[in-house]
Amino acid sequence: MVDLDVSLEAVEGGIVVAGTVSAPWEGECRRCLTDVTGVVSSEVRELFVAEPEEGSAYPILGDHIDLEPLARETVVLALPLAPLCRPDCAGLCPTCGADLNAGPCPCPPATGDVRWAALDALRPDL
Repeated sequence: MVDLDVSLEAVEGGIVVAGTVSAPWEGECRRCLTDVTGVVSSEVRELFVAEPEEGSAYPILGDHIDLEPLARETVVLALPLAPLCRPDCAGLCPTCGADLNAGPCPCPPATGDVRWAALDALRPDL
């Protein structure tokens, strides 16, 4: 359910819609794949005109305006690109797939890739 708290203001040539759009969202943590939920909220201020140029304003349709495209675009742009269950999420073990947030897994420590050995030798000097 998308919540719109907006005000409409008549201006010369159109209507300005200003306010807040918010909506709940759910997804998966990008590191450990647990379910994540949240609420996005974004401020809007957009112009509706009778004959808009493409991409510059929203259309006035007869004697009403359709707020659905405005709400949809605002919510989609406000969604997190990479949701996390928490900022310090440890993710999954790349070897066995265990959730590292629950504790260490029994896998041996990862060894370095031999192709990067020359750069690893420079690490102490940095």
